[in-house]
Amino acid sequence: MPLEHALREECGVFGVWAPGEDVAKLTYYGLYALQHRGQEAAGIAVCDGRRVVVFKDLGLVSQVFDEQTLSSLRGHLAVGHTRYSTTGSTTWENSQPTFRTTAAGSGIALGHNGNLVNTAELRDEVGTLSDEAGFRGGHVQATTDSDLICELLAADAADTGLEEAAMRLLPRLLGAFSLVFADEQTLYAARDPHGVRPLVLGRLERGWVVASETAALDIVGASIVREVEPGELLAIDADGIRSSRFGVPEPKGCVFEYVYLARPDTTIAGRSVHAARVEIGRRLAEEHPVEADLVIPVPESGTPAAIGYAQGSRIPYGQGLVKNAYVGRTFIQPSQTIRQLGIRLKLNPLRDVIRGKRLVVVDDSIVRGNTQRALVRMLRESGALEVHVRIASPPVRWPCFYGIDFATRAELVASGLDTDGVRRSIGADTLGYLSLDGLIAASEQPKSRLCCACFDGAYPIPLPAEARLGKHLLEELGGEVTVVAAAAAETSSAAAAGTSGEAGPLSVGYGAGDALRRP
Repeated sequence: MPLEHALREECGVFGVWAPGEDVAKLTYYGLYALQHRGQEAAGIAVCDGRRVVVFKDLGLVSQVFDEQTLSSLRGHLAVGHTRYSTTGSTTWENSQPTFRTTAAGSGIALGHNGNLVNTAELRDEVGTLSDEAGFRGGHVQATTDSDLICELLAADAADTGLEEAAMRLLPRLLGAFSLVFADEQTLYAARDPHGVRPLVLGRLERGWVVASETAALDIVGASIVREVEPGELLAIDADGIRSSRFGVPEPKGCVFEYVYLARPDTTIAGRSVHAARVEIGRRLAEEHPVEADLVIPVPESGTPAAIGYAQGSRIPYGQGLVKNAYVGRTFIQPSQTIRQLGIRLKLNPLRDVIRGKRLVVVDDSIVRGNTQRALVRMLRESGALEVHVRIASPPVRWPCFYGIDFATRAELVASGLDTDGVRRSIGADTLGYLSLDGLIAASEQPKSRLCCACFDGAYPIPLPAEARLGKHLLEELGGEVTVVAAAAAETSSAAAAGTSGEAGPLSVGYGAGDALRRP
């Protein structure tokens, strides 16, 4: 499933408040641990008490940042983001952290994981902001709900302070949001009242960390303190941590985190994701047994469930497919010849293992079905006698509007076909999906605390009319958002661009009157 690009990860957010530490490098390592959540763009904002500097670009974390760049980002707190677009196109302007200056001249940098459902209404509200609010600066065609959040925070923060502005705005945001944002002095973190997307708090020896997953805390040596509660705003500064409630908690954590989105070495709601996926595989073996010679995973996301299936079925586990570890998202398009090979760019069969075997192939989910169709064909060409596909989740029949970029419902293969129809479509001998009850049981969470909308169509957060939904809503509405930068920053940036000798650099940092560009 992850190979067909029908379901994309969401985004990863990271924040650190740690005076005396190299916060830029800590953020870099934290984003590296969250790379799986977004592979289109990455950025870091650093605050030193006087200014906010943002550096971001399209590409992987390791492509965007180098030693020289990181060493130039100095401060006592940082906000980081790694992006896959769930609202807005893949452009530099839509990369994060997003930035605004307030009428008082202070800066705000913000990273967002999730997706709002009242984006159109917020866009209308931003449109009413007047010059009297003190905004000035250039125009950048940013088309994300994250930019709207930052714009509205900036509009109020000059008069009330950022913390009070957040307490006023957050209750008006509908949908899924895990936010990490900052001004020159203070780091903030907030999670929507349903807690759809994960967000955790960690402790450093000399500071604090917030991140999308516990795995990012591990990589920077932070101990897990707790999850940020649904409907909670945290403020971290020299006075310590302050917790405020802006909404009544009604937990509805995304069940798909257990299936695919989160790293297996992450813990969600006290449950190891790896342990949950192994248990998913055991339950899958109980629900859909079959006589076979070998259980193989579709690496990497299908591996824990395949281990569990082998344990539950007592069929030997083996590696029948090798994944090219160095193929991530690429901005170099493959040639037509390579494109026709499709799945072989990322997976290659071990023919000696496969030949003459009845295989159970375990994958995390089926969205469009293109990957499984190509995979079954490849395994048969490699000599498999039978191919029995087992899926570690129920059929995906409904789109997600809370931060996962699924295909439209018309493109979801299970929305128009029953299980046998999907089996015929992908060419498998048999096909078995895990039941929703089995998935919920493996998560060890009560169903009342989970969002399962992509499986059962029960959306916990009411959705607006279809015409006011969609990844490219703001672009379709002509909704370019004004990105505010101080006039001095614009002048400095333009001078830097003029010396590069190229069409224009992709990375820029804004400060309260300062700018940083990479030629």
